[in-house]
Amino acid sequence: MGRVSTLDVTAPEPTVLARAERGVGHLTLNRPRAINALDLDMILQLSAALDAWEHDPDIDVVLLDGAGERGLCAGGDVRGLREQIVEGRGSEVAVFFRTEYALNARIAEYPKPIVAIADGVTMGGGIGLAGHAAVRVVTERSRLAMPETRIGFTPDVGGSWLLGRAPGRTGEYLALTGGTMDASDAIYAGFADALVPSDRLTDLCDALLTRADPATPAELVLLFDETPAPSRLAAARPWIDDAFSADTVAEIVARLRARPEAEASTTADTLEELSPTALTVTLAAVRAARELPDLRAALAQEYGLVLWFAGTQSDLVEGIRAQLVDKDRDPHWNPSTLDAVAPDLAADALAAAPTDPLWGVDRDAD
Repeated sequence: MGRVSTLDVTAPEPTVLARAERGVGHLTLNRPRAINALDLDMILQLSAALDAWEHDPDIDVVLLDGAGERGLCAGGDVRGLREQIVEGRGSEVAVFFRTEYALNARIAEYPKPIVAIADGVTMGGGIGLAGHAAVRVVTERSRLAMPETRIGFTPDVGGSWLLGRAPGRTGEYLALTGGTMDASDAIYAGFADALVPSDRLTDLCDALLTRADPATPAELVLLFDETPAPSRLAAARPWIDDAFSADTVAEIVARLRARPEAEASTTADTLEELSPTALTVTLAAVRAARELPDLRAALAQEYGLVLWFAGTQSDLVEGIRAQLVDKDRDPHWNPSTLDAVAPDLAADALAAAPTDPLWGVDRDAD
């Protein structure tokens, strides 16, 4: 009998692929079965690659994409978040979000252009990666969203910064409903820059590798850019702006009910199914982010909200249970109605200052 091989053929593949070729640092999220959902180790790997390439004279541009056909990134590991909260491991919650938000800021501030390919599903934590890149590409398969209110939470990873700058009141609409954007909507709302057909992504990557002239990555992307179809968000602005300019979520629902559009009534139905606490805090958070000076300030605000939700609110735990653990789609919110939400709830949540003294410290001051 021949020798039995000791090679471990079951060894897992790396969850982030990092390679450099002809001036391009290429990062690929590599958990396709989970639509490349982020865990702490993946965040650390991405951060380490960016650190290594920042001062590498052979790297001119960074390309970020996801393995598989389903999407760039479906978000973070919220099941793990629920376990940490239930088991009282608050310090782990803080570490994860602080590390993730630092990466989001790093991407936005990176001295070399980052081209993010938001092909397919790009939601939650995926927006934190792609939404702050220098060049943000979507395809006809793209589905972008900040769906946090659907689990009793609030948009984070710098999502409140992007939502606060969307046209009219589309930011409030997208934040409260967790609505999904196609490529046209994402470009209109300011979450993406260019539409490149999925069958031309390989050509785009090749162009970044073989560029023979001093064209910037943004200029190269424009060579593959196609004019998007009219945005449904733009078409819906009359009823969105009317309803979502109201002062409170309850008033938003009332205005939606008064509108003649069928979609307005459906949107009211959606809001009445979601966590009153999450909706109230989210509305205040997006409007507060609109007045903040920069992304880091928005991330700091979100960090405080994360710790507030993780430490004081049962709706986050319940929402994750109903949507992703038991999957019964029957969350029991507390309080269960908008009328029962304490008048000072949003102010209390926004007053939650980051407890980690390192958050927001300038990198050069480390």
